[in-house]
Amino acid sequence: MSMSDRPATLRDVAAAARVHPATASRALNPGTRLLVSEETARRVTEAAERLGYRPNPVARSLRTRRSHTIGVLIPDLNNPLFPPIVRGLEDRLAKQGYVVLIGNTDGDLARERAVFDQMRARHVDGFVLATATLHNPLLAEAAEADLPVVLMNRTAQGYPFSSVSVDNEQGESAAVAHLVSLGHTRIGHIAGPQEVSTGVARLRGFHDAMLSHGLTADESVVVYASNYTIEEGRRCGHELLSANGELTAIVAANDMLAVGCYGALDDVGMRCPEDISVIGFNDMPFIDRLRPPLSTVRFPHYRLGTEAAKLLLERIEDADSPVKILYLAPELVARGSTIPLAPAAVHGHAAAAAAGDDVITPNMVPLRRAAARRKR
Repeated sequence: MSMSDRPATLRDVAAAARVHPATASRALNPGTRLLVSEETARRVTEAAERLGYRPNPVARSLRTRRSHTIGVLIPDLNNPLFPPIVRGLEDRLAKQGYVVLIGNTDGDLARERAVFDQMRARHVDGFVLATATLHNPLLAEAAEADLPVVLMNRTAQGYPFSSVSVDNEQGESAAVAHLVSLGHTRIGHIAGPQEVSTGVARLRGFHDAMLSHGLTADESVVVYASNYTIEEGRRCGHELLSANGELTAIVAANDMLAVGCYGALDDVGMRCPEDISVIGFNDMPFIDRLRPPLSTVRFPHYRLGTEAAKLLLERIEDADSPVKILYLAPELVARGSTIPLAPAAVHGHAAAAAAGDDVITPNMVPLRRAAARRKR
C-alpha cells in the first residue's frame, strides 16, 4: 500500500514538518500547543492539513489515559435557560480539545443514574452536573470515587466539588425591592423545588427581603412548585390566588414558573400587570417577547458555562486543586409585567364600597375572582 492509499499518520506529519513525532503530537494537542514555538506549531498544523491527517482519539486515549470527553447532566433541555449555558461550557472546553456528552434527565433520579453510569462506562474525564439535588446519592458516590466534578447552577454543601451559580439570595432580594419600590406590599412567592439549592436560596432571599421591608412573609403568601415547569407555575398560581385574594404582586422562583403564572391569571380572567404584577428569575432567551414582557432577574448564562468549564479543567489537571465556590452577580431587569400600584386604588376601593359602585381595583380583583370560583 502506498502512502497515498492509506491515512496519514502522526509520523508522516512529523516528517513533513521536520520535527520529532512527540513535538508534532504536542503541537496538534490544544492542551499542550503552548509547549512548542509558534513557528513549529504553524509548520505542524500546515503539514497535518496538507496530508489530511486526522487524530485517532482511541489511540490518543490509550496513550494519555484520557478520553477528552466531558459528561454534562442537564435537568430539562426544554428549559431555554440551558442552551446558552451549555454553549459557553462547550466553547471553553473545545479550546482544550474536549468534546461534551449531554444527558437530559427530566428531573428523574433513575434516568439520571442510568445516564451517569453510561458516561462513567465511557470513561469521561469529568462531569458537570446541573442536576444536583441537596441529598443526591450520586454526589456521595462521585466524591468517594474522587471523580472530577463541577456543579453548575447548583451548590451542595458537604461535598468537595467546585461550583458556579448566580447569587440567588441577592437576586430575589432585588426582585422584592423592585416591587416594594412600585408600592406593592402584598407580595406572594411561587417557590422552586426545595430539594435543589436554587429553590432553597431563592425562598430564603424572598423571606429575608420581605422582612427587611417590614412585610409579611408567612406561609400564606408562599406556595411550592415540585419542579421548574410552566405547568407547575400554572398550578401554583391558582393555589396562591385561592389562598390569598389580596395579593398585588407575585415573585416566581424562575421564568418558567412565571410563564405558568401568566396562564393561571388568564384562567381566572385577570390581567398582568393591571391586576397583578409578576416577576421571574433567570431572564431566559425570548422572555422579553412575552405579552407583557416579563420583568426578571438576569445573570450571564454563557459566562456561567465558561466558568464551570474552567473549574473542571483545573480539577482534571490537578486533582488537589482547591475547591472554589463562585457566585455570579445578578441584575434586575424591569419590563412590562411589573407596574406601580396606583395610590388611588385603596382609597377608590373604600369610596366605591360607600357608594355601592362595582369598581374593580388591583387590590379587589384577586378577592372577587377567588370568591367567584368558590361560588361555582
